[in-house]
Amino acid sequence: MDRIPRIKRVEAVPPFKLRVYFENGVERYYNCEALLHLPQFHLLKDPGFFKAVRVDPGGYGISWNDDLDLSEYELWTNGKTVELNPVE
Repeated sequence: MDRIPRIKRVEAVPPFKLRVYFENGVERYYNCEALLHLPQFHLLKDPGFFKAVRVDPGGYGISWNDDLDLSEYELWTNGKTVELNPVE
């Protein structure tokens, strides 16, 4: 299996999406809506909390606090590549 690229940066995109910037230049959207029904992710429903997402040291994942995180593998595998508009 190819190595999953590390995360450089993450942005919260309301209401429940993340825009994840990987070290290889690829950007992906990750929709967190499917997680909201899980008890461990209930805090993501709060817009202020959701916006507080950050990249973990080393770029191996993202987190909101010590108990709530997602791995780079999850974000890479289940994220949708951002289509950049070509210059016309």
